[in-house]
Amino acid sequence: MIPEETFSANVKKSLLILLSNAIDYAGLFPPAKLSMKDAVKNYAEYKSGRYSWMLGRFIVPASRLDEFVENAERYFRSSSFSWQLSVIVDGVLEEIIESVENFNKTYMPYAQCDTFELKTNSIWFIEEASEIIPASFTNYFEILPDEDLAELVSTIALRKQRAKIRTGGITEDAFPRTEDLARFIRTCLAANVPFKATAGLHHPLRCKKPLTYEPNSPVGVMFGFLNVFVGAAFARNSISLQLLHQILEEENPQNFSFTEEGIYWRENHFVGNWHLEQLRQKGIISFGSCSFEEPVAELIEIGLL
Repeated sequence: MIPEETFSANVKKSLLILLSNAIDYAGLFPPAKLSMKDAVKNYAEYKSGRYSWMLGRFIVPASRLDEFVENAERYFRSSSFSWQLSVIVDGVLEEIIESVENFNKTYMPYAQCDTFELKTNSIWFIEEASEIIPASFTNYFEILPDEDLAELVSTIALRKQRAKIRTGGITEDAFPRTEDLARFIRTCLAANVPFKATAGLHHPLRCKKPLTYEPNSPVGVMFGFLNVFVGAAFARNSISLQLLHQILEEENPQNFSFTEEGIYWRENHFVGNWHLEQLRQKGIISFGSCSFEEPVAELIEIGLL
């Protein structure tokens, strides 16, 4: 829920709906790759800041959960909010479930791991994991947008799970093609599968930028999180595949207009707030970003915050 005081700010309601709790903080991961101490400190500050309404879960690998506790316990025990964690499964699933359940028993209501993220391209694994993981957890299965996409999404739908797509990385080959990203979005929406994206979405709009924060970093074309979220909104309203491609590749901020009633793209295409709310509840849920400050700063720069 968006805090009431946020509505008094100079931010249009359609943008508030589109980006509420949308940015899962992945500061531990490349290219930022912060220490646990710094990532935890940042999250605590962001969660207490002016733009906290955009902040989602803290992303942590299961193998670093003890390290998280060492660095974060003093923050979350004194916080006015509950820390929500999404756990990357990077080991034996049964052992991770036990570890996470023990964490929740110990630290709720101050902090809670309520989401798992699992990487696979195996229908068998999706089915097996769905049986093993208790129903109290939300699960995202990271899959490739390849020739098995429809069958994988169908399995995720039948198991009432969620999907995840990797939208970039620190090398050019980590970025999917526009047609593959569009196909993933349309397939998930058609199957009523909620989904999230991760990596390569630091910027609001599609652009050509350095892929890391290192000097002399390679440069590549990156998707924008507004492109992906707005594209998903229009795709849910049955926009053509050709127009979805154009939205995903849109680089001009002036072609997106956020109002109190909804969003216009290139003036002729409109999606209203009710559809945006449905999208955020049943379609695209969030995106992982190793930076929270960069998306906020660039939204300010293009006049949306």
